[in-house]
Amino acid sequence: MDRPVIRLKPKADPRPVRWGRPWVYASDLVLDRRTKSLAPGSLARLEDGERRALATVAFNPGSKIAVRVLDPDPEVEIGREWFAARLERALALRERIYEAPFYRLVHAEADGLPGVVIDRFGEICVVQPNAAWAEALLGSLAEALVDVTGCRTVLKNAGGRARGLEGLDDVSGVLVGAAPEGPARVPMNGAVYLADLTGGQKTGLFYDQRENHAFVARLCRGASVLDVFSHVGGFSLAALAGGARQALAVDGSAAALELAQGGARAMGRELAIRRGDAFEVMEALAGEGAVFDVVICDPPAFAPSKQALNAGLRAYEKVARRAAPLVAEGGILCLCSCSGSADLEAFRAASVRGIGRAGRQGALIYTGFAGPDHPVHPQLSETGYLKALVFRL
Repeated sequence: MDRPVIRLKPKADPRPVRWGRPWVYASDLVLDRRTKSLAPGSLARLEDGERRALATVAFNPGSKIAVRVLDPDPEVEIGREWFAARLERALALRERIYEAPFYRLVHAEADGLPGVVIDRFGEICVVQPNAAWAEALLGSLAEALVDVTGCRTVLKNAGGRARGLEGLDDVSGVLVGAAPEGPARVPMNGAVYLADLTGGQKTGLFYDQRENHAFVARLCRGASVLDVFSHVGGFSLAALAGGARQALAVDGSAAALELAQGGARAMGRELAIRRGDAFEVMEALAGEGAVFDVVICDPPAFAPSKQALNAGLRAYEKVARRAAPLVAEGGILCLCSCSGSADLEAFRAASVRGIGRAGRQGALIYTGFAGPDHPVHPQLSETGYLKALVFRL
């Protein structure tokens, strides 16, 4: 197969690639005028410094992650059948775990599709092609997705931050079928969620917290619950399904809160909402003397990169400091982080500092991560981004 050759520098160690690492940084490659002129997403043959073939890869000269390893076979054809094989393997795992077709179907590198995220909502699949190679082959991917899952609609979501780093646009659209006329109804942990698949955040719903929702819901029977950074009601709706007496959802998005209330009504329950800046609302609630049996804070990624780590950890500490006074004596505080750059130890330390500076003490009773439909690639710590800490104060 006549593909361009990308070569490791003579001193670059090829063993990580042979052992499964799916990324090679530009600093480890021989980049000459020829390679730099290749189109982003070009398929290429990766060789070590001694010209021995390593893999079929996707190359993007404009990205820090210049090489994404697609297949250890340097001669493999990357097309509809190749995508189908990857998707069949991913689907087989999810069908062993979940009874209903609502889950993350593809979690990027850990499912053998670097930079690709696919969330499934029954007969609708939402694809995030966050790497240039996936954007270039999106037609074949969508065709294989229909073949394997039988879905009727495939949507493209182009809102991922990673697309900008790959030099890609932010234009979403419909790849197969027709756009849904309203929010998708998603059953999860006994709750009902409404997901805006065309205009919502990311793919419309966060499946990664499913296991943590379930654990916290067990602590909410008969409880009053505060869900801060609630989005479409992730923890608050799970709490109501688990028997919470009442729940208050706080978020800056009116549209997300409307969907959260719609989900509660679909369950035959009522959900109180409060729109505003999360820190300001928590401060106001404290001034009002409000206390709750269970408080959950699930903020966006405050540390999306290593450069933002210190500021992000200060923000997580501030969340804990503002939230802890709102927890009743003997109550529960759940703190979450979806920042891949903040590892578990750093996030836990920031959370404990915040709790202490609020004048509270607590025992850590649960540490949670993303569910099994978000598998972790063992050579990419970034894929294990989600952390949830549950304290009894």
